[in-house]
Amino acid sequence: MLKSILNYAHYLIQQSVTKGETVIDATCGNGNDTLFLSRLVEDEGHVLAFDIQEKAIDNTKEKLSEELRHNVTVIQDSHENIPKYVDPKLTGHIGAAIFNLGYLPKSDKKIITHPESTIAALQEILKILKKNGLVVLVIYHGHEGGKDEKNAVLDYVINLDQKSYKVLRYGFINQKNDPPFILAIQKK
Repeated sequence: MLKSILNYAHYLIQQSVTKGETVIDATCGNGNDTLFLSRLVEDEGHVLAFDIQEKAIDNTKEKLSEELRHNVTVIQDSHENIPKYVDPKLTGHIGAAIFNLGYLPKSDKKIITHPESTIAALQEILKILKKNGLVVLVIYHGHEGGKDEKNAVLDYVINLDQKSYKVLRYGFINQKNDPPFILAIQKK
């Protein structure tokens, strides 16, 4: 009955996105969320997928090629640079965005997301998100630097104007070892 963190993240995104929209995977990692978004918006839509690591870019491209997905632009750059890649005509029309904060699984655990770039990316995405659009952040914080990012992101979203945004926190509180949780931001 209770959805896992990743299943709930996808469930929330499905409630926001419609076929043909443009969406963002701010941390494409191994390509799982990118593939999910690609299927969700279908061939008429488009996904912008970002990551700083070449390994993540390669993993994502490989996963997409296995399913012959052609509605994705994979970009090796920090998510804080999203505005460079989004057509200004899409302002107010981005359906959703997803982040998985932390590090690339089975990779160098020293290469992590950072509070400054994550918050900068959030600020930019919220500007271009459609009304009732959604940003979902899956926050993994059990690694070095993870607590700092978790706290900074929480501080940022807690202070979003409630007249403009709804913010949800979803997570399991009886799991050991710093379980991940979700922050979801809906633009009103």
